[in-house]
Amino acid sequence: MFLVLMGLLVGFIPPINAQTEGENDPEKKKPRLEIPDSLRATYKFTDALKRYHIHQDTLGAMKLFEEALQIDSTHSPTLYQMASHYLREDVKRANSLAGKAYEQDTTSRWYTALYAQSSVIMGDYEKALPLYRRLLEMDKTNPDTYRVLALLYQQRQQPYSAISVLDSAEMRVGKYDEMTALKRRLLITTGQTERAIKEALEQVEEAPYEPKNLLALGQTYMVAGKDSLADETLKRAIEMDSTNIETLMTYADLATHRKDMTSYLKTMRMLFAQDSYPMEKKLEIAKMLMKDHKFYGRYFYDIGALVSTLMIKYPTQKQVIDLYGEHLLAGGDVKMAVRHFKLHLKDEPPQLDYYMAVIDMEEYLKNADSVDYYVTRAAEVFPDDPKLYIRKANRQYVKGDLDATVESFKHALSLTSDSLMQGEIWGYIGDTYHAMAERRITQLKAKIKRDTSAYPVKLKPQKAQELCYAAYDNALRLNGDNAMVLNNYAYFLSEEERDLGKALEMSSKAIKLTQNNPTFLDTHAWILYLLDRKEEARTFMRQALSLDSEGNATLMLHYGDILFSLGEKFMAETYWKKALDAGAEKAEVERRLEYSKTNASGVKIHNVESKRE
Repeated sequence: MFLVLMGLLVGFIPPINAQTEGENDPEKKKPRLEIPDSLRATYKFTDALKRYHIHQDTLGAMKLFEEALQIDSTHSPTLYQMASHYLREDVKRANSLAGKAYEQDTTSRWYTALYAQSSVIMGDYEKALPLYRRLLEMDKTNPDTYRVLALLYQQRQQPYSAISVLDSAEMRVGKYDEMTALKRRLLITTGQTERAIKEALEQVEEAPYEPKNLLALGQTYMVAGKDSLADETLKRAIEMDSTNIETLMTYADLATHRKDMTSYLKTMRMLFAQDSYPMEKKLEIAKMLMKDHKFYGRYFYDIGALVSTLMIKYPTQKQVIDLYGEHLLAGGDVKMAVRHFKLHLKDEPPQLDYYMAVIDMEEYLKNADSVDYYVTRAAEVFPDDPKLYIRKANRQYVKGDLDATVESFKHALSLTSDSLMQGEIWGYIGDTYHAMAERRITQLKAKIKRDTSAYPVKLKPQKAQELCYAAYDNALRLNGDNAMVLNNYAYFLSEEERDLGKALEMSSKAIKLTQNNPTFLDTHAWILYLLDRKEEARTFMRQALSLDSEGNATLMLHYGDILFSLGEKFMAETYWKKALDAGAEKAEVERRLEYSKTNASGVKIHNVESKRE
């Protein structure tokens, strides 16, 4: 079109008048190009085309197109070119321009096609339908016109008209895959399943070694409810091409419909082996299969084969590494899971959760030295992560190095500005100081003046307990809803029988924040007992015992004390004996039983003891 228009333009250029005055004047010697008014818009249009297609100057070209329309607002070639340009970025404007071009020349196939296309993109199907009918009258050999016209009829809920259009297309232009598939769907929608099957069979007969034809026939059988024929046909298609994604997915759908999980998982394994099937989809399917624990357990090895396939194909993908480790753990193979994650500790960039997984599993396997090694190694790789120093502190606590524990917790504090995490860490520090106080109290009772253990505590018990409470105060200042700190703080105060009002307030809050926690309820009941609110204490302690699934000896011992103070001597002795069977210290239980033999009940048993441990 561009060359034709250029030719037309040249043909309309008037001859140059060489007879000019002042022949010696160079400016006056230049020929003048005179353009008739009727061709000014065409000239601008042609210049714009050169800018657009030859010089790739879109902005300059659009400016010239606009100038052409200012000269002649009905210049259809300009309207068409601008509509074509705006179709990609402003379809509403493109449709308006295409409509104006079409109004100027309704016989132009190009103008009609662009107007129809932009109407479809805008979703104005009522406008598009007559335009595509007109296009079909202009050119009955364009398969795309038939296809879009059929889709428009389908959109208008006129499936029979759509089928009629597609029948005409087959007669005039032959069969095309997209139109054949659309026609088959329309036949099924209108209840003409036998005709749909017949047409699919004809395709297979015409090209029996084309897997896509077998796939189409299998899909048609599926929709028609002929599952056995669908199964047989799709298997043949897979035998011809076991790498076709659509065929494999269709057969997997059929197997699911028939509840043939063995065939489904076998098909999934073939699908997972295909590079063209996205890894994300494979992961999604694998996670879904692992989510149903009953199904996962029944088909554990088949699903494991899928996960192993993923691991082989994507050995460096984090999501796959995580999923494979999860599968190993689900099968109880902790040692293999540890080895798996250890192999990826050198991955770049390093992954903290791999280290955490190794640490957790080594801890589960009771490999203390290995836990210490990997905690230290992780801290070297991630020196600014507070969680690692919390883990390091926990390991030091288990070994009994309480001074180092406090130092590691304080280092973790320096690495985070998160107030909630800081509150938790201060709570851990408080627990550690309390452990120091408890150790020294126990040693002093045994008349050990100096701590001679591998990691000696130098603080005096009273000082350690003061630091404990100060740490708890810091924790609650940062997070007043830390239920663990509230409970521990309250219980340790009750042990010293001091600030019981404050202890009760904290304990009340703790049991509201964490309902049905037997340990917290025990603390609350014990504080009520110390405050002589014995009936309330019994109520809460009963609740604690009913929720306790581990047979906690301390709860039984406390309940016995409460019952004794209420005058229920026989039941008190019963619970003390239960506590002994559950692992309570024999000396504590015997002291209580001995006292009850020679004294009447009705007093708080701890008042006759030197100190409640």
